[in-house]
This record gives sequence, C-alpha cells and structure tokens, in this order.
Amino acid sequence: MTRKFIYICIAALLLLSQLNPRDALSLTVGEEEKMGRSILRYIYQQYEIIDDPAVVDYVNKVGNRIVEGLKDPLFNYRFHVIKQDAYNAFAIPAGYIFINSGLVAVMDGEEELAGILAHEIAHVNARHISQKIERSKKIGWATMAGMAAGILVGAAGGAEAGQALATGSQAAGAAAELSYSRDNEMQADQLGLSYLTDAGYRSEGLLKILKKMRSKQWFDTEQIPTYMRTHPAIDDRITYLDTQISGTAKPSETRPPVSSEDFARVHTYLITRYGDENLVLRHLQAEVKKYPQDPMAHYRYGLILARVGRKEEAIEQLRTAMEKRAFDPYILRDVGRVYYSNGQYQQSLKMLKTAQNMIPDDAECGLYLGQTYMDMGLFDEASSVLLDVVKKHPGYTKAYFILGQSLGKQGNLGDAHYYLGVYHTRRGEYKIAVVQYRRALKYVKDPDKRKKIEERLKKFEEALSKKR
Repeated sequence: MTRKFIYICIAALLLLSQLNPRDALSLTVGEEEKMGRSILRYIYQQYEIIDDPAVVDYVNKVGNRIVEGLKDPLFNYRFHVIKQDAYNAFAIPAGYIFINSGLVAVMDGEEELAGILAHEIAHVNARHISQKIERSKKIGWATMAGMAAGILVGAAGGAEAGQALATGSQAAGAAAELSYSRDNEMQADQLGLSYLTDAGYRSEGLLKILKKMRSKQWFDTEQIPTYMRTHPAIDDRITYLDTQISGTAKPSETRPPVSSEDFARVHTYLITRYGDENLVLRHLQAEVKKYPQDPMAHYRYGLILARVGRKEEAIEQLRTAMEKRAFDPYILRDVGRVYYSNGQYQQSLKMLKTAQNMIPDDAECGLYLGQTYMDMGLFDEASSVLLDVVKKHPGYTKAYFILGQSLGKQGNLGDAHYYLGVYHTRRGEYKIAVVQYRRALKYVKDPDKRKKIEERLKKFEEALSKKR
C-alpha cells in the first residue's frame, strides 16, 4: 500500500468519524461543506489538478451555466479537471465536481461535457452523497474507512488499487453501501436531462459520451473506463436515456455554446499537453495527412511535436497553420512559446507581443512573455507582465513561481520570497512555504505587506504544529 492510499484511508476515517450516528439524511449542509473542504485538501495533495486558466475558466463557465437553472442550489458549485487519462467524473460533498482530462479528451463538443457535469451536479443536488454516508454508518468505522478510501482512489483514476483497498477491508459484501445505487444513477440521469434542457443544451450530449465510453472508440484502448466501475448499470442507463430523450421535449431555446471556439481550444490543449504522447502523436500525424488543408490539424500536430522535443518540425507545422489561418492569436502565442523553448528569444518576443496585443488577458501568453523577458535579462518588464498575470488569474499556480524568480533577479527579495511562498502554499507544500514567508519578512519593510505575510505565516505554523 502506497503512502498516498494510507493518507486517504486516514483522511476517510477522520472525516467520517466526525459525523454523529443519526438517522438517514441527518447530515446537514454545513457538515457536508466541512467534509467537502477536507476531502478537497486531500485530493489536491494527492492528484495533479490542472490550474491553467483557459481550462479552469471554460469548464466552470459550462458548469455554472447549468447551475444557474437550479432552484435554490444548496452549494456553491466548483468544477475541477484532474490530470488523469482514465475516463471518469465524480463529485464529493458540497458541490465539488471533478472530471478527468482523459474524459474531456474523447469528447467531440460542449454538449457532451455539459451532459457529464449535469449528471454529477444532480448527484450533489439530490443529496446522494449524504445518503451514501448515512447508509454507510451500519458498517464498522474501520471497514468504512477502507471502503471510502477505495472508492475515492477509484474515483480519482486508480480503479484497481481502489478496488483492492475496498476488498481488503472486509467490505466485499458491503461495497454497495458506499456506491451509488441504481436508483441514484437513474435519478441523476433524469435530473441531469432536465438541467440540460433548462440550460439550453440538447440532452443527447450525455447519451453520446456514455456510449463513447462504453465503446472506447477514440484510441481503441483496452482499458475499461473507470466511470463504468464507479457509476453502475451503464448499459441500463443508456437504454433508459434513449427512451427518455426520444420522449422529452427539446429545449424551448437552444442556446449556443459558452464559446464557439473555447471547447476546441481546451480540447486541443488537454490532448496535446496531457494525453499519452505516443498515442496522441500517432493520432495527430494521421489527422494532418488526412486533412492537409486544415490549419487546425497542423496546429495540433505542431503542439504535440513540440511536446516530444521535435522543435524544428513543430515550428514548421505551426507556421503552416499560421499561414492558413492568419491573425489567429492563439497560434501566434504557441509559435512564440515553441520559439522560447528553443532558445530563440527574439523570435519568441515578436510573436508573443503580437499575440498579447490581440488577447491581453490570456494567462499563458503573459506567462511566456514574462519568461522571455526574464531570460533576456529584462527583469523590470518581466516582473510587470507577470504581476499582471497573477492579478488577473490568481489561481494560476505556475505564474507565482516565475514571478518570484523574476523579482529575485530584479533584486526585490522581499516580494520574491513572498510569491515563492504563495506558490508552495498553493501546491500544499506548507513547510517550504513557511521558510519562504520567514525569508520575506527579513526584507519587507512596508507595514501592510508585513502584516499580510505574518498572518499567513502564523496560520501555517499553527497548522504544522498540530500535525507533529
């Protein structure tokens, strides 16, 4: 058993043991929120959550479009993408919804994403998670901890390991106690269809992605999708959805996607940056041969070539895309990014500055422009650009690290250590964060900044002392 699984077992035991053994559905909204925040911390510590603003903003826009149609939602819903190839999506208490990057990668459009998110929102809104927790109280606490660990591990993409944990906890016969029931799944599908219609989406998206997961049709992998293991009776659900959709009224107003191009951009991003590089390379190489006149085929192929280190070929493909689709700022940005990674800073600077004039709020454009300035020794320019990035995109973890480096080279050691502290805080590396905050206090003179740093330092020092 790895340390990761042990942590999750301990976390599950601690979280579940905090609940009082009361009657069904006695778990309050406040208790569920507390549990959700605690589980969220463990997920952030154990799994890589994609924090790229383009991905985060888009997925949350789609999810919140669905939530807007709910009557008096119990929770403030938040949507996260986990870097995992496994086909899965899941919810934890209090409206935290997770979807694996691998599942988004096999989708063809926004309606499929909306379908999955609507289903998971329905699980939360119908209090299915609360019901699972309450039902599980008839199981012994130690057994339940093992079961919860198994389910959480499986949900996050390690299905085999999760199953082993659950089975090894004397819970082979009680596994259903902590998994969604057939009725839960059917209700979530029914509610999900209603949510989709209210949000102006066609309901076929959910059915389409379920069929796609069952057939494993993208890269023809041998893997059984994790979603099929954590969401039971998928064949029955497909039959049910087919029947429901055929007899369901279409949206009174079919609204356009959140953005006509955002899905394609995010989809490309996830495939080329986080997908299996060998599989993606073969897939996109075949695509560019099949569609030689499609600029986006050259664009995608160029991105994966850059990822595998074939920089000159990547630039060639990206320039072809740029010739066929002039003035596309995202292609300009990525040509600049590849030039940067190849050490061609002047070419990088030209492309990135042009792109930034067209998309001034793009986080990645700002990040690479800042890095280019920094590596050219233009530290004032670098720090200015990077400060703007973290101001506009405070959730972009990587930007804090680059900013800290730039400020340090600029000679601003107080702010440099502070932003490095923020970076390690966001990564859950609290011991390192404390060291950085202590160093920042040696240099910072401004009383307001010192107070802010001292408050952060006190918070994390107290948290670390409780763990000893």
